[in-house]
Amino acid sequence: MNIFSRKNDKPKVNQELKDFEVKINALGELTSNYNIDQINEFLNKNVTDKKLKDRNGYKNE
Repeated sequence: MNIFSRKNDKPKVNQELKDFEVKINALGELTSNYNIDQINEFLNKNVTDKKLKDRNGYKNE
């Protein structure tokens, strides 16, 4: 299944990340329009941590 319908279309993404962009500058550094706290908040809410999922007290929603 191809996630692109046409050659120049953007991939399907979660609506909370529709404006998220990552670029690599001339020094090889990643730059983004979201700060790290926004990214971590999204990941904590939407992704289960495989290393922690079996621990007591880990919140698995």
